[in-house]
Amino acid sequence: MILTARNEKQLGEAIRRTRKKKGLTQKDISARTNLRPATISSLENGDAGTQLKTIFRVLEALELEFELMPRQKPGSVQLEDLLQ
Repeated sequence: MILTARNEKQLGEAIRRTRKKKGLTQKDISARTNLRPATISSLENGDAGTQLKTIFRVLEALELEFELMPRQKPGSVQLEDLLQ
């Protein structure tokens, strides 16, 4: 499964989707990362103030990787855009 995030809101939604798909709660992620559940909630809600180290801890807990790639051309339609 590949999810594309172009901003903090999309990243938070991708993390939420993955967490739910794995059957995990925010408390489960909190326990795996030693972060407060409120911190997990803020990240999933797209809080732009979330620290990068926090994002990486949550990604690790969800067994996800951070990958950089060139942006698609403006106007190109992504599958996840169609499903929203």
